[in-house]
Amino acid sequence: MNILHAPAEGAVLNPFVMVENAAGLITFVSEVFEATETEAAHTEMPDGTLIHSEVRLGTVDLMIVDRQRGWPLRPGLLQVWVEDVGALLERATGHGATVVTPATPFYGETTLGRMLDPWQNLWWLYAPAPGQPDPAPHWDDDGSDTIFTTLDATLRSLR
Repeated sequence: MNILHAPAEGAVLNPFVMVENAAGLITFVSEVFEATETEAAHTEMPDGTLIHSEVRLGTVDLMIVDRQRGWPLRPGLLQVWVEDVGALLERATGHGATVVTPATPFYGETTLGRMLDPWQNLWWLYAPAPGQPDPAPHWDDDGSDTIFTTLDATLRSLR
């Protein structure tokens, strides 16, 4: 892939979500992930709705806007690497999120957890777990299907 231009301090790909109450989502992301909104990017319409905002997580900007009249909602499916999946899920539930998948051993010496925020964004949370063995696949007698079934149930419930 030939990338012609990426900001010096940024990423080539940045997610963009369109929700009701963008300001609330900005507060949620800022508090749960201990992230910072880029104030210079905060752009409001005359009615006070946000037409552009950015919250920096690592080198990526999560762009958040309010849905305008006639526009569809566009929540995201987002992956974030964190230090402690369990602690982040606990903090997130204190801000109205629902745990989809609890902190669960995953492949490649990682822990995986998922949450659904009040704006219907589904977050995949990963943390390194050096030395942790890969789980047995769910089709083995000793394997768990938690990773798949929790995601499947949540996605089927969303409308």
